[in-house]
Amino acid sequence: MWLPSGLTMLEDLKLLKTVSRPEFLPANLSSLVMGLAWSVEPSRNYLVWETALLIGLALTVLIFVSAIGAQLNTLSDRELDSKEPRKQYLVKALDALGQDKLRRILIFELLMSLPFFIVLIIIQPKPVLVALWIFGHLLAYAYSVAPIRLKSRSWLAMLSLLLVLSILPVSFVYLTFTSEVMPLFLLFLAGQAMSVYAVIIPTETRDYWIDKANGVETMTVWLGLVKASILAIGLLSVGGVFMAVAFALAISMQFPVLAVFLLAIVVADLVILRSYRTLYSLSKQYSSTRDDSIAEKIVELSARNPRWINLMQQSILVVSLVLLAAKFLA
Repeated sequence: MWLPSGLTMLEDLKLLKTVSRPEFLPANLSSLVMGLAWSVEPSRNYLVWETALLIGLALTVLIFVSAIGAQLNTLSDRELDSKEPRKQYLVKALDALGQDKLRRILIFELLMSLPFFIVLIIIQPKPVLVALWIFGHLLAYAYSVAPIRLKSRSWLAMLSLLLVLSILPVSFVYLTFTSEVMPLFLLFLAGQAMSVYAVIIPTETRDYWIDKANGVETMTVWLGLVKASILAIGLLSVGGVFMAVAFALAISMQFPVLAVFLLAIVVADLVILRSYRTLYSLSKQYSSTRDDSIAEKIVELSARNPRWINLMQQSILVVSLVLLAAKFLA
């Protein structure tokens, strides 16, 4: 079991932070707010301490699952990442920490997360939460680890990401606070899932050449750069419309004037789509010329996708908070 002490523990924690991809952890807070915004109803009698405890427990469970999934991905992608200059920091951190030590840490984290999940289930004894928790862990493993390695299986990779990054975490929080599944929530969830994968496609675009050379068939490798760019534009556009309609109807039923905040999603999507159109244009040029300089421009532009992820998530977070406020202001 991994139980370091003193300076070794501090160094290991820094390395563990790196291999856990902390840049993606804020998405857990977004999932929490989205789930809360759609599930909480002022008409219900909430106990403040119980609600606060459930919020803390749900967020903790999401963080553990997310960290374990990221660490499994770093561990499984070590060989591929060693060939990618932009990911050398992950390889160095993993090598310094040690692959065997990281495997022990994964077991330790799973055991650490159990008490939080058990307390949550004691308060909210719902079989669906148990099913989502188990499925989330299994999918985190199956996505990255051979021989299943869903991330190398084109449309299965897309489906896995839709589930792991959107549907499962938001639904987990939502079902923690309610058992009623509303049609508008399902419309929002469909739109949010589309938008999430739309901003993940540039990550696959950035890694296109390395993935293709190593037989990793992501959705982008399977479709090709041009079709993948079209898919990203389509998913972001349709997803944005779905979310906007769901939010507009939900907010209008509570406090109509606050619907103006939907502009946050519109503006964010337009900013991202402008970059996506450039990515599409470059992809078309590359498909015709196979020019390495254009390939480099595609990689450079695609590497900006963390900004697009943050912009998209922040816009949805803002409107989710507005929906939550509208319910209590009505």
